[in-house]
Amino acid sequence: MRGLQSVVDRIGLIQIDSVNVLARAHLMPLYSRLGPYDPNLLHRASGLPPRRLMETWAHEASFVSPETYRLLDWRRRNVATEAWGSIARVEREQPDLVREVRECVAAHGPVTSREVHLLLDHDHARGRDNWGWNWSAAKRALEYLFFTGEVAAARRNSQFERCYDLATRVLPAALQAAAAVPEADAIRALLEIGARAHGVGTEACLRDYFRLRPGPAHRALAELLEEGVLLPVAVEGWSRPAFLHRDARFPRRATARTLLSPFDPLLFERRRVRDLFGMHYRIEIYTPAQDRQFGYYVLPFLLGDQLAARVDLKADRSARVLRVLSVHAEPTAPADTVGELAVELDDLARWLDLDRIDVAAPYRGAFARPLAARLGGAAASADDAGVLTGVVV
Repeated sequence: MRGLQSVVDRIGLIQIDSVNVLARAHLMPLYSRLGPYDPNLLHRASGLPPRRLMETWAHEASFVSPETYRLLDWRRRNVATEAWGSIARVEREQPDLVREVRECVAAHGPVTSREVHLLLDHDHARGRDNWGWNWSAAKRALEYLFFTGEVAAARRNSQFERCYDLATRVLPAALQAAAAVPEADAIRALLEIGARAHGVGTEACLRDYFRLRPGPAHRALAELLEEGVLLPVAVEGWSRPAFLHRDARFPRRATARTLLSPFDPLLFERRRVRDLFGMHYRIEIYTPAQDRQFGYYVLPFLLGDQLAARVDLKADRSARVLRVLSVHAEPTAPADTVGELAVELDDLARWLDLDRIDVAAPYRGAFARPLAARLGGAAASADDAGVLTGVVV
């Protein structure tokens, strides 16, 4: 748990996403920094008191510390301008529905949105057409209450559904008793969290971390510069002004070897990824299959101080196989990339409790064939489907 806390303290937030083709997106940033760890630690930290993590809208839906949750109170107060259309309008357009959902959570929480829907259905058994209750409307009302902080996520169930309860029954007592942080002070503190996580970044990088609006973020940046918290720096090859946090560390060398989720904080700002590592990265989940360049769920492979490869991975849980669908090399990949990636995939398969690693053929990407040979070794064999298998040992 100390290791988990150290990561949270360093990166400030963990984005939540339901994509589960490999592992739930919020589990991967911790794996990338800690190596194989017990995912139940995250469930304990966010779902059991005293909670170390709270769910809220930060970068997107994210886990943050209770202290950072407090810094986002201004966003919850400004739901009319901070939330997206249907959520921002629901109380104005359907106040009775919001009241009903609030009462339902108070009476039955923790409850999922599906359970709220069923409970409202039961209460208004003479028909939803008359009452106007339906899944999307009830869900919008519930998300409105979550956005404003009236209800909070008590935990996630085994289906990854958010379980809602009144915030007064979820938030730590000290957090509820704390005085409100003025909006300008909160935005300055959030910008500094982003700067600590980045080390070096542009104004756009730091602002994007918590999705801050340009005007308030620019004023906060000026104040942090004036106070010496941030230092102006020049980065070779960057055309935009850059800023370094005064506490940034300068390691003598970088020894990383890890796979990065598409939702990793290191990858949030795609232009920064391109400028720092020379990788033009985008997630292709929403790209039609025939138009994908690298694959459905591609993870950059960080080796030393370079993004050395892109790996399209899938956890086939029924077959207990980690499927490697493609492995593309980056132009500056070090000579030992394939060997290091093989070791990393072995670690990943163990963590996911999978027995084998299969590199699919026909091989896609320059590193696919050598990786298959490296994983299979002398015992490698091609089956009828053209899949070369390496056993996790």
